[in-house]
Amino acid sequence: MASIARCLRVARPTAFSAVVRSSVSRGVAARSFSVTASNALRRYTKEHEWIDISADKKTGVVGISEYAAKQLGDIVYVELPEEGKEVGAGDAIGAVESVKSAADINAPVSCKITQVNLVLEEKPGTINQVAEDDSHGGGWIAKVQLTEQGLKEFEELLDDAEYEKFTAEEGHH
Repeated sequence: MASIARCLRVARPTAFSAVVRSSVSRGVAARSFSVTASNALRRYTKEHEWIDISADKKTGVVGISEYAAKQLGDIVYVELPEEGKEVGAGDAIGAVESVKSAADINAPVSCKITQVNLVLEEKPGTINQVAEDDSHGGGWIAKVQLTEQGLKEFEELLDDAEYEKFTAEEGHH
């Protein structure tokens, strides 16, 4: 199955691209981010997954970005990862299906899946409303335990500003 990024290139609505282009050309950010202590521990992949890590840098929460959720459209099914599974960065851990396409969810870093968001089995559309919410009612996919390798990989992921720039540029292709 294709990654979220590849599916977005196929399913990207031109209207959204035009909005991003026009807002970027006027010097207006497509989305403003507030930099808070919690955001400093969130990073993104170029495949549109995010990971928040805890202050002790041992555990984290993984999901797909709001940008990806908007691009995919109405999400109708989420295949959740297997609890207890150890995965490497980039490994497929699950999938999302929308009315437009289906895409793999990849592990942003090497980690062990410790818990999955069972709410998504009943209400997959939760991702469309709160894709980047890691609270009880949020659209997060899995809670993970980071490996030492995973922590190194985390440092190489995109921060908020880099991800915002990446998605703005992607809107031009």
